[in-house]
Amino acid sequence: MTRADFDAYCASLKATTHVIQWGNASVWKVGGKIFAICSNWGSTAEAAPEGPYINFKCSDLSDQILTEQAGIVPAPYLARAKWVQVRRGSSLSNHDIKTYIRTAHEIIAGKLTKKLRQELGLQ
Repeated sequence: MTRADFDAYCASLKATTHVIQWGNASVWKVGGKIFAICSNWGSTAEAAPEGPYINFKCSDLSDQILTEQAGIVPAPYLARAKWVQVRRGSSLSNHDIKTYIRTAHEIIAGKLTKKLRQELGLQ
């Protein structure tokens, strides 16, 4: 999935906002909370020539399953919160990545207050 594809898909989800942060990372939020990031994060600034990397929040079970697959690792800085990083060459199709991004959006939206979800039309 390209960064343009990632951005277009995230923009299609309800009540999302987009910012560029952290060294040109494409950061997508719902209700002010991050649910997905497209970045070139790696162990060094030069370590991501095969990027971009797609990072998203996932369930405990998905985190366990996904990180056992080649090309998917715990997301740097966010692994404790059950985020994964999908690297080029992973076995996930673009359709699968979109499904996980949509689920990430739903997980984060579900943690918003009822009032904010109503204001954003997420009820």
